[in-house]
Amino acid sequence: MGNQNISLKKLYQYFILSITGKDLDFTTGSIRKAIFMLSIPMILEMMMESIFAIVDIAYVSKVSVNAVATIGLTESVVTLVYAVAIGLSMAATAIVARRIGEKNVHGARESAVQAILLGVLVSIIVGIIGILYSKEILALMGAEADLIEEGYGYTQWLLGGNLTILMLFLINAIFRGAGDASIAMWALVLSNGVNIILDPIFIFGWGPIPEYGVKGAAIATNIGRGSAVLFQLSVLFWGWSRIKIGLRDISVRLGVMFNLIRVSLGGIAQFLIGTSSWVFLMRIMSEFGSEVLAGYTIAIRVMLFTLMPSWGMSNAAATLVGQNLGANQPERAERSVWITGKYNAYFMGAVSLIYILFAYDITAWFNKNPVVVENGGLCLQIMAAGYIFYAYGMVVTQAFNGSGDTRTPTKINLVAFWLFQLPLAYLTAITFEIGALGVFIAITTAEVLLAIISIIWFRKGNWKKVQV
Repeated sequence: MGNQNISLKKLYQYFILSITGKDLDFTTGSIRKAIFMLSIPMILEMMMESIFAIVDIAYVSKVSVNAVATIGLTESVVTLVYAVAIGLSMAATAIVARRIGEKNVHGARESAVQAILLGVLVSIIVGIIGILYSKEILALMGAEADLIEEGYGYTQWLLGGNLTILMLFLINAIFRGAGDASIAMWALVLSNGVNIILDPIFIFGWGPIPEYGVKGAAIATNIGRGSAVLFQLSVLFWGWSRIKIGLRDISVRLGVMFNLIRVSLGGIAQFLIGTSSWVFLMRIMSEFGSEVLAGYTIAIRVMLFTLMPSWGMSNAAATLVGQNLGANQPERAERSVWITGKYNAYFMGAVSLIYILFAYDITAWFNKNPVVVENGGLCLQIMAAGYIFYAYGMVVTQAFNGSGDTRTPTKINLVAFWLFQLPLAYLTAITFEIGALGVFIAITTAEVLLAIISIIWFRKGNWKKVQV
């Protein structure tokens, strides 16, 4: 009993240290402690992101089925923005982690600045397109006229304000690469706190603020994420991060920028493949009507609620791989990946049981429409069946990315999503007329295939030789 108390006390101490962001060296000492110290703030960070998704859909579900479908269609397009954000973020994490492992803080700072400049450039281009062509984008995704009229304002605001999405992802990736995961966590706490308060105010109206409907959700999102970006920038310029930026650092350094672009291209391609496949899946789902689409959208949001913490553990693996390769300790990097994968599988296995047993009840919390509940529950059950494979697939993929080897996961994504998932979804759902069930089966089997290929490739060990 005494030993158990000591153990719990130590875990509590580690927990407090992890969320307060104490300066730690993750290239020495216990790997399990390093995983715990990095994973806790990253899991909490990702849970904040998934709470954000759940809160949005809960409020918007009270507006209309069309409003829920609008979010599904818009976000399937916004995932293309996420692809660029995550691709750049992977490069930033890999390079910053490698420089920190090498004890080269100046190099880490230079890479951070160039990543931010690239993100701003991309967001301006996307924002202009989103503001000017929001109706056309929804029409291209198969939306009906009444949905476009009700929902284009949401699309306009979300794409127009994509700078907040890009910067939030990118700067948090810089913090994670440096091992400052707690700062990234607190940025998401702020973002989601503001969003939760503002969502009902802008959606349903309050005092002098009119009722904006589904568009209000996008306005609240932009304000919430924008507040977090201001917090991030204040930490970078005046705060307690390992990486501190001064005005003298803000200049274009082509050598550093091209190195960042070189590494990020694989990451951007990797996520463009993954996210564009979601766009095509959403396009197939739109063939079955707004109610089926709404059920699918709710299921995806609920699934993200548990995938995000799992992604947090995977991000911890990426940082450990990058820093340990920088410190010339490839075997420690590999051990970190297998231990993280095991913990992730325990977590995802437990969650899968909950979803398989209570999928329909969970979907009904968001919408009572029988068709919505039937399709959302079925989708959730089938996806949960592959959760343990997802767990290892995510950790190993992020380990590749943390090493700077973004090309290998790109090739694996190409096979799993474009060459396998999309043809299977179309054949089963449309050609063989199984309907939405065909799409759900295609999603799960593709993720299982991705995990198996990733593990086989990772064991070959070529990622240990990558230079960034």
